Amino acid sequence: MTRERPRVGLLGGRGYAGEELLRLLARHPRFRLAYAASASLAGAKITQVYPDLEFDGTFVTPEEALTRPADLVVLALPNGRATELAAALDGVKVLDLSADHRFNPDWAYGLTEHHREAVTGAARVANPGCYATGAQLALAPLAAQFAAAPVVFGVSGYSGAGRRPSPRNDPERLADNLLPYSLTGHVHEREISAQLGRPVRFMPHVASFFRGISLTCAVELEGRTSVAELDRRYRDFYRAAPLIDITAEPPEVRGLANTPRAAIGGFAVDARDRRSVTLVCCLDNLLKGAASQAMQNLNLMCGLDELEGIADD
Repeated sequence: MTRERPRVGLLGGRGYAGEELLRLLARHPRFRLAYAASASLAGAKITQVYPDLEFDGTFVTPEEALTRPADLVVLALPNGRATELAAALDGVKVLDLSADHRFNPDWAYGLTEHHREAVTGAARVANPGCYATGAQLALAPLAAQFAAAPVVFGVSGYSGAGRRPSPRNDPERLADNLLPYSLTGHVHEREISAQLGRPVRFMPHVASFFRGISLTCAVELEGRTSVAELDRRYRDFYRAAPLIDITAEPPEVRGLANTPRAAIGGFAVDARDRRSVTLVCCLDNLLKGAASQAMQNLNLMCGLDELEGIADD
């Protein structure tokens, strides 16, 4: 893209992921905000909704947004609403944060660490789901050696359920509690399996903390392995991935919250059967699971360094 400061439009500025993306755009040295659209916030000043941001302007309706010029548009909308809008954005690069295009072969799949070349310069990119990001990062180095479908036990903070009130983001329901849901056929289970090319079992849960994801993965391999071999394999696999950490101890949610990083570690091999492996992946569902991963993709779509504008403190 030749424009000196590409204009980024955001459709869906009310959700948690949209809010985080606005924060990243506010400090990005190259991008500038073309508009932020939200049906429920239309007419409100951006600084009225998010006082710590310095954007000059108001939220517009999605219909008005489609008439405004932009070089890239991010669709941070609920599942099922992005397809029609994407079709109306002819000639504009589009990044979809919903699940609407993750199974569409005409869209690049934006798990940056695995698909960097496909995303670079792409006009249509589907941002992965938050659980799916962590599970794929955790399982991909072993996928060729699966002897059976891995089992992934996932726990997310309640921000993953969005702002619309539901049992999965109700503090009273979640207090001193762990809430399982969608235990078969979850959209992220299908997404993980499709991208790895192997079936995966995924069991999501939501807990009382606000942000972050922890995924414990149980894998049966075709051959025996060791902790040292797993550590070497993962470090080699992610050698060129600056935001992926490999750790000896199991990573913890609070260690990754408010960061754009993911950590994989706590490798354990069952002494009774050295083909049986367990490992843990943690990330921030609103950043590496959504907004900062979106920024990696936006950067690559424009031919920029993937870490441009992503603070990694």
